[in-house]
Amino acid sequence: MTTARTHVADDPRTEHVRRLFAEAFGGEPAVIASAAGRVNLIGEHTDYNGGEVLPIAIDRRTVVAVRPNRGPEWRAVSASETTRGRFDPAPRERAGAWWDYLAGVVSELAAAGVTLPTCDVAVWSDVPAGAGLSSSAALEVAFALAASALAGASREMEPLALLAQRAEVGFVGVNSGIMDQFASALGRVDHAVHVWCDTARWERLPMSESVLIFDTAVPRSLRSSAFNTRRAECDAALAALRALQPELPHLAAATPALLERAALPDPLDRRARHVVEETARVGQTVALLRDGGALPGDLLNASHASLRDLYECSSPELDWFVEQALREDGVRGARLTGAGWGGCAIAVGAHDALEAAAARLVPRYVAAFGLTPRAWISRAAAGARVDLEPTAG
Repeated sequence: MTTARTHVADDPRTEHVRRLFAEAFGGEPAVIASAAGRVNLIGEHTDYNGGEVLPIAIDRRTVVAVRPNRGPEWRAVSASETTRGRFDPAPRERAGAWWDYLAGVVSELAAAGVTLPTCDVAVWSDVPAGAGLSSSAALEVAFALAASALAGASREMEPLALLAQRAEVGFVGVNSGIMDQFASALGRVDHAVHVWCDTARWERLPMSESVLIFDTAVPRSLRSSAFNTRRAECDAALAALRALQPELPHLAAATPALLERAALPDPLDRRARHVVEETARVGQTVALLRDGGALPGDLLNASHASLRDLYECSSPELDWFVEQALREDGVRGARLTGAGWGGCAIAVGAHDALEAAAARLVPRYVAAFGLTPRAWISRAAAGARVDLEPTAG
């Protein structure tokens, strides 16, 4: 098999993964694909509750290079990990390592009838891991696209996003919704992705504003955080509400009147209130974007307050950023993003104001917490793509 470059061959990330592949395995990869990290503008913890979300793909990407190895095992190397992986996805047994995401995708592709040889895989990424920017979804989607291209299978993005999400839930064991994979796969420059998570219906909406992303440098892992606890609480709240309204399809479909009538015990009442009110905030934001408006700062601020007080998934560092950012001239809204418990927050406003705010907030944050944050400005970027096409030869 020979390879031919595509229209994004000048992306330095493609060259990074090619060099990594050559150093680890020798020669050239057969195919390279990449997918974006994401920032959720609004709609946190609504996706797995059947609600709506509004993410964008960002200009940080994970790039995956793949080539058949004719050996008995898959082999994997990552530029950001010290441990190299060897795995056989057929038994569907987790190793508790980063290559579980790859094994899960291979397993789901096999279940969908896509036959793959054992391969060598190299991964390079500038999506910060553990920051709530969907580094895992970017890896899953990029690898699913690369493997599908190698096998000559369908590259339709929506089914690949759903396949990647099944790999994360069913194989890796993180009980997440579909938002991350949809944003990573379906993003478009200067557009947000509006997703109805109960039906997987989606649309793109114009969104050309700049967003300040502030990584608090507090690591978070959905496997070790309270994420699964919150999901169980939401399931319990839904069960209680269905005792009053059996036809209720999911928690996000509940009304404020139903919540009041149910008088759920604490903390189930607060968890349910957040989901219902946050879903409504997504709808309001979408309506404004459809009319050509800007992101509503007041709704982003209300979202953060709800995540802090009702869902209890914020942190002192995230709260500090939101409070301080809103004191900066030209910043009109801020909130945590990516589930919380550490990780990232965002702020919106005029581009110059965001740049000035970042320059001032970073040293003040270091002084306050003794941590070195990462801050950068992004706009809505492209989703998944094949960067190096396989060609018969």
